[in-house]
Amino acid sequence: MPWPLRWFVRVLIVLLALAVVLAGVLVYTVRRSFPQVDGSLRLPGLSGSVEIYRDKSGIPHIYADTAADLFMAQGFVHAQDRFYEMDFRRHLTAGRLSEVYGAATLDNDKALRTMGWRRVAEQELPELAQETRDFLAAYAKGVNAWLAANPNASDRSLEYSLLKLQGSGGKPEKWTPVDSLAWLKAMAWDLRSNMEDEIDRALALTKLPRERVEQLYPGYPFDRHAPIVNEGGIRQGRFEQRPPQQGPQQRPQQRTRAARALTQAAKTLSDVPETMSAADRAGIGSNSWVVSGEYTEGGKPLLANDPHLAPNMPSVWYQAGLHCRKVSEECPYDVTGFTFSGVPGVIIGHTDKIAWGFTNLGPDVADLFLEQVEGDAYLYKGQQLPLDVREEKIKVAGGPTVTLTVRSTVHGPLINDVMAGAKPSGEANAVALQWTALTPGRTADAVFALNRATDWDEFKAAAALFEVPAQNLIYADTSGKIGYQAPGRIPVRENGDGTWPVPGWTGEYDWKPAPIPYDQLPSIENPADGFIVTANNAVIDPGRYQPLLTQDWAYGYRSERIRTLIRDAIKKGPIDAADMARIQQDTANGFAETLVPALERVDLAGPAVKARELLTSWDGTQSAGSAPAAYFNAVWRHLLMLTFNDDLPEGARPTGGDRWYEVVRRLLDAPDDPYWDDVTTKGYTETRDDILRLAMASAHQELADRLGEDVKKWRWGDVHTLELVNGSLGTSGIEPVEALFNRGPLSVAGGKDAVNATGWNVQSGYEITAVPSMRMIVDLSDLDKSQWINLTGASGHAYHENYWDQAAAWARGDLQPMLSSPAAVKKSATHTLKLNP
Repeated sequence: MPWPLRWFVRVLIVLLALAVVLAGVLVYTVRRSFPQVDGSLRLPGLSGSVEIYRDKSGIPHIYADTAADLFMAQGFVHAQDRFYEMDFRRHLTAGRLSEVYGAATLDNDKALRTMGWRRVAEQELPELAQETRDFLAAYAKGVNAWLAANPNASDRSLEYSLLKLQGSGGKPEKWTPVDSLAWLKAMAWDLRSNMEDEIDRALALTKLPRERVEQLYPGYPFDRHAPIVNEGGIRQGRFEQRPPQQGPQQRPQQRTRAARALTQAAKTLSDVPETMSAADRAGIGSNSWVVSGEYTEGGKPLLANDPHLAPNMPSVWYQAGLHCRKVSEECPYDVTGFTFSGVPGVIIGHTDKIAWGFTNLGPDVADLFLEQVEGDAYLYKGQQLPLDVREEKIKVAGGPTVTLTVRSTVHGPLINDVMAGAKPSGEANAVALQWTALTPGRTADAVFALNRATDWDEFKAAAALFEVPAQNLIYADTSGKIGYQAPGRIPVRENGDGTWPVPGWTGEYDWKPAPIPYDQLPSIENPADGFIVTANNAVIDPGRYQPLLTQDWAYGYRSERIRTLIRDAIKKGPIDAADMARIQQDTANGFAETLVPALERVDLAGPAVKARELLTSWDGTQSAGSAPAAYFNAVWRHLLMLTFNDDLPEGARPTGGDRWYEVVRRLLDAPDDPYWDDVTTKGYTETRDDILRLAMASAHQELADRLGEDVKKWRWGDVHTLELVNGSLGTSGIEPVEALFNRGPLSVAGGKDAVNATGWNVQSGYEITAVPSMRMIVDLSDLDKSQWINLTGASGHAYHENYWDQAAAWARGDLQPMLSSPAAVKKSATHTLKLNP
């Protein structure tokens, strides 16, 4: 063998040997942090033994004799599978990411410190029920027992090992009850209401007259899309399920201009990390519905839920069962469902007697107040009042500590102050945020009350405690009752409807001291329809209900489609869980029947003609393999950008979704509306048909470049893809590190505001930004016939077999058994761990 070749072979052997050693080290490091799931462990602090059964998906069911032991064990199990995620979240919610990740996250921390989530959580803890505080403490004790047993970075997770290599991360602090409460603030933030819409309206007003801005926010189509509650109204100070008298409707009030301060405020809001929702919040929503046993095969209700959130890796949800071995007044919990790692209890699920689901109610619970600030004072009702001022010290890994000064008015923190040099001149020169979640509340009490509720009355009592975020709660029980309750702390305004930023210095738009009384919030039980559907649609027609909930609902395309599919299923005979699952997987585009005929009426020449022919016999469904769906969505994307981007500032441009369905629906009947004209072209005024023609041609060109010239070979799933990105190191910008934690892409069916709501942002592309984050169907005739699926898996440990083992099934639309009875849980168990005192 020639010498150069022998040298090359030797070098190659050395490199291969080094690679094998490094791979071995990586495998050892990765596997070392995997949890023990069999045998027995000692858990100091328990009063008795606890058993944990896990199935092949790693989903734990915990059995204990006392509630304190149950929640302590839950804290231990959450830490086993998800502690890094929990630790990352508490740094995020406290505005302390920069301690670990350096200056790259400084703007995020500034925004969070300004909002003061953790400060509010600290104020909230002493106001909770003693029992809730005890359970939060028991949960923290379980987390800390796991921490004490895993002192080394490599014992905890791969992330800690990597952070140790770069000299950051350190030893995690002990878990506290406030850490759990702060995560509920993050949930409230991600499910906030129309804050961005307020800013978008005001920013659009800097370029357009008010009447044209209002075209972009059409009223809810009550004539076509039913609200959630079709019966009842307020009588004698309470909501009653009877038709009320017609009431007056509130009208939008005036707005003022403070464009620069609002732009700075918008930047601050965008710097608040989205923990569950996508940057494009128009894709965030949820579906839930419940069908009476009168129409079901089992003779008892069926309940379905699929919250639409950002696609996190690992999923924001963690499936679990929490069971008292003997259900009693002292230990009343027998609950199975979806939990948040870091928070005790079950958020969505069922007990042995009732089931419940959530969708975002979306009431207007946040207002932006334009303020007049001079130095350290602000104008309020004719007086100069001192700003409330506090300093926040932000530690930065690899850099000096940063001091942030947070200033607040009576309405809340000045969110434009976060921006460097944010001292604009003018009448309104600052923006304050008033938001219900910045006041201590009792939502943690509500979680435990829901988990032990046994009937409708106890459920409603629990819902009364669920203050922030306000959610649509649907209900079913084993006795056959179905119901709906709107809970939440919803403000009552002296004036205005919350759709525009308003002057704060006059006091005329202030919130009244008391929110809408709980007894006046809409509620129904056993409605005449025999089913209830919530999908972020209007709760009730404001023409027969006051006070104001919001002006900014989703526009009812998903909810009306679900109602139609339920009626169709009922006509064919008793429905079962498979029928509910098929509805969850429905991909029909609610605007296709309106837009396609308009496209077909336009004169068109060139290669786009063959692409348009795909739409001729298309049924509007958006399967991953559909060529028509690919082309239609491309046309929709280019149509929105061509029509509106030239008229609107960047922050107010369309992202897609059913509000834009309503806007374009009306424009299609106005071929010469100014929105059709491209203001960047000189000497020519475009009309509707010009833009439709250009949108079809542009869509063809884009897909031909990406997918080839043969239009019949286009596939929606080739562009509509889902990347599962780890929320911390998965966005590090270091490709080998990201490869350790991220998974995908997956080709996925559906679309924005389809029932299978896989959202995407027309401004950035077809990649998925919001998903049904889990799916659940509960069968109250036999709870072991219930079904569920998570987006990723139970484990937060990269390369664990349960890290993303549910993802492929989720993408296909499959479900897994949601077992809850002791016999079924033990039969399906593949691992059993016993925790001893």
